[in-house]
Amino acid sequence: MRIIAALIIISFTFAGCSGFSKVQKSKDYEYKLKMADQYYEKKKYNFAQQLYEELFPIYKGTDRFEELYYKYAFCTYYLSDYLSAENLFKSFVEVFPNSKHSEEMDYMRAYTYFKQSPKVELDQTNTTKTMGFMQTFINTHPGSARNKEASEIIDKCRIKMEMKELKSAELYFNLGQYKASAISYANLMNNFPDSDKSDQYKLQIIKSYFEYATLSIEDKKEERFEQVITEYHDFIDRFPESKLLKEAERYFTSSQTNIKNLKNEQIKKAA
Repeated sequence: MRIIAALIIISFTFAGCSGFSKVQKSKDYEYKLKMADQYYEKKKYNFAQQLYEELFPIYKGTDRFEELYYKYAFCTYYLSDYLSAENLFKSFVEVFPNSKHSEEMDYMRAYTYFKQSPKVELDQTNTTKTMGFMQTFINTHPGSARNKEASEIIDKCRIKMEMKELKSAELYFNLGQYKASAISYANLMNNFPDSDKSDQYKLQIIKSYFEYATLSIEDKKEERFEQVITEYHDFIDRFPESKLLKEAERYFTSSQTNIKNLKNEQIKKAA
């Protein structure tokens, strides 16, 4: 039964290709355009795209060209060629600035960058571009119904960018590079001041400086434990209601104890 089913699928595939070949060889441009539109409606975008591309020079400059261009651009998008689709959406707006589709195409140009936004661990250039182009779209089309979705996409991108910076800070901490970790978490707080994880980041700054102080040479320990105390006071000023307050206080208390012990040692040595 499986073999029969496979043969049926293959036969339909060849039949489809054979039918397309006949359309492609036709010199009747109206017929080819009609078939291209049919392929497009049936979501056979590969066939539709090839026909639209062949018809470009035929219909360029006519009143049919705008819709042809519109569907051709979307064929490219639906075939996941986002780099080419971005260029086509951009060009469409430039060629047809007053088109009823221009707002949609402007949005889709920004959206292609979102589709190219990679996993958190990878380079986030396209994520940054998505945010920029989506914000430009909102500014350019203040009354658009798409602005809500554009704003949501910007938020998603911002979360991804925050996660990338967080992973970098976590890596520094896990590798024992505590000063770099503290700086990374501080940058994270500055870059994402509205994050709901800000108190967690601040606690990590305290932890990082505490570990940095603990591993320091004797002459540097006191000033570095003082840094922990400074960061703790900043923590309680910013997050007086945080659930992490008690944990932060433990590092504060331990730092005070370490400073006291260091001073006692200094007194003993001086005696």
